[in-house]
Amino acid sequence: MIEPNELIRVRRELHQIPEPGFQEFKTQRYLLDYIAKLPQERLEVRTWRTGILVKIKGTAPRRRFGYRADMDGLPITEETGYEFRSQHEGYMHACGHDMHMTIGLGIVSHFARQPMQDDLIVLFQPAEEGPGGAQPMLESAELADWMPEQIAALHVAPEYPVGTIATRPGILFANTSELFIDLIGTGGHAAYPHKANDMVVAGCQLVGQLQTIVSRNVDPLDSAVVTIGKVEGGTKQNIIAERARLEGTIRTLSAESMRKVKSRIEALVKGIEMGFDCKAEIDYGANYRQVYNEAEVTGELMSFLRERSDVNLVECTEAMTGEDFGYFLERIPGFMFWLGVDTPYGLHHAKLAPNEDAMKLAVRVMTDYFTWKSEMGK
Repeated sequence: MIEPNELIRVRRELHQIPEPGFQEFKTQRYLLDYIAKLPQERLEVRTWRTGILVKIKGTAPRRRFGYRADMDGLPITEETGYEFRSQHEGYMHACGHDMHMTIGLGIVSHFARQPMQDDLIVLFQPAEEGPGGAQPMLESAELADWMPEQIAALHVAPEYPVGTIATRPGILFANTSELFIDLIGTGGHAAYPHKANDMVVAGCQLVGQLQTIVSRNVDPLDSAVVTIGKVEGGTKQNIIAERARLEGTIRTLSAESMRKVKSRIEALVKGIEMGFDCKAEIDYGANYRQVYNEAEVTGELMSFLRERSDVNLVECTEAMTGEDFGYFLERIPGFMFWLGVDTPYGLHHAKLAPNEDAMKLAVRVMTDYFTWKSEMGK
């Protein structure tokens, strides 16, 4: 296993080079160089776009297990105060992907030196934050003949202390969709509003109307979120805006609710078009499937964790977070779990500073788990 100090060094080096989805060129190079220094006897490496697939050949393989780590950063200006802060201005590993990759390298390093009986495929997947790398990676020729029969992943959880792992059978993360709405009207002088068609007013009306969808169109016993996180419109205080743009997200715990929410959005946008005599365009951007943990293998994991003195297992509730790992779980039985990293700042926060001790636990737990599964023979 990689020594704890080595895990910390690797995480800090990766933390300094966050990159957008499908532009993880430095990150891919770093990972490839690290893997190249490991014992190569049982390793086979393939690249796919900016991602990496690593096969660790077992001693007498009957099955293939899979482990996935995501790679990309976020367009956030870092405020951690780290000495090893991001060197890419305006980008940060604010979702823990630097830790996810480091844990993935720790797993590869362990099995390169101490192989288990079965094969393990470790996937370093780009573009989880967008536009979504899981679905195209699943459909790639590079993965086709290495497709795992069971797959696992984790996500850092700021709210849990180090030593806690939280998961549940069934739905863990929500269905998610991006939302972009462009409104196009007629600009003009602020002194002559009757000669223009103000898209700032139209946009404000629409923001308010969108907030009625969850309260009035979704079953109260179900759950959904419609959030508008960004509004753009206009160029100057005395010019009536010709265009306005709303950017947001949709999250639901069922596919049916996602369809219903989108249908209501489209109806409300048509009403804005008619009421303000304007044009509108809707783009749903990246859409992610729910993260649905398969009951049998998740139950096995939870039984395995309950026997450990170094883990506090929590059976958690669903979360409205989104993760494109859901595409893997739609096709391959498996699970995702929350890894406690004990920091007061949440995911996607400019001050997110996870406790690095969690990486040592994660590598130990996952290598022990895969070895245990391989020895179980089922």
